[in-house]
Amino acid sequence: MLVTKQVHMMGTVIDIQIESQKAVEQIKTVCELLDIYKNRFSANDSDSELMTINDSSGQHAVKVHPELLELISIGKAQSLADPSNLNIAIGPLVQSWRIGFSDAKIPSENDIKEKLALTNPGNIYIDSDKETVYLAEEGMKIDLGALAKGYIADKIMAYLINDGISSALINLGGNVLVHGSNPKRADGLFYIGIQHPQKSRGHNLGIVKIRNQSVVTSGIYERKLRVEGKEYHHIFDKRTGFPIETDMASLTIIADSSLDCEIWTTRLFGLNSSKVFNIINHEPDIEGIIVTKDQRLAISRGLKKSFTILY
Repeated sequence: MLVTKQVHMMGTVIDIQIESQKAVEQIKTVCELLDIYKNRFSANDSDSELMTINDSSGQHAVKVHPELLELISIGKAQSLADPSNLNIAIGPLVQSWRIGFSDAKIPSENDIKEKLALTNPGNIYIDSDKETVYLAEEGMKIDLGALAKGYIADKIMAYLINDGISSALINLGGNVLVHGSNPKRADGLFYIGIQHPQKSRGHNLGIVKIRNQSVVTSGIYERKLRVEGKEYHHIFDKRTGFPIETDMASLTIIADSSLDCEIWTTRLFGLNSSKVFNIINHEPDIEGIIVTKDQRLAISRGLKKSFTILY
């Protein structure tokens, strides 16, 4: 039995496809899990588990769910890695700009300077034994938006595999994870479109064919703020506090784990394209596609047979 469902949650559209004898019940459980994870990881819901940590910054440690502790621990380590544009402590800056929300604005330079001082991931203190997280300075805010969808997709797929599915696809607003053989294709592969950065949603520049893998894209074309003829995108330079200046329009990572895709798209987006291409080709567990603003395309060695250019 093949069952599909679309839900609106986490500020995006989520598509689920399950092939299983228990697909109807499993879809229901997936929706329940999505609701649990939204309430655990959201930096925009005032009553989420993550916001309890943020609201206690500079005051006291907060005991957290093991999954939240795990993702914050991973996020801190990856934020301190080199090279890395990822910074889970960037919450104060994100909330100042609010790009992607109706109240988006350009903060004052003084405000940006003040917020930058609160974005040191080294000031996130994790006690694994006590399962607590403490933000050392008042006003600090963790934002897991760069990682949460990948972590959630992996957790949900692990549940589905353990519950005996034949195949599944989870699409969390463009973060795609698949398992098994695609029942809609003779070759059993899932065909995932790579968005053209300069065209409207649904216009793909290419197709990548995958099985038991995830595809995640970071780009500057989705969420923007336009002020006096100038555009500001939502991916920030953790050194300057302004949207990162880069020749990249988008970076797509393909890996077995959706969280790994999220980690690497965020760590690498905005670095020099040639350097990023070299890193991708030397990391054994990831492949990638770089699209520059002037529409140059770089495809890692391992994707040569599975990626098809459409334009």
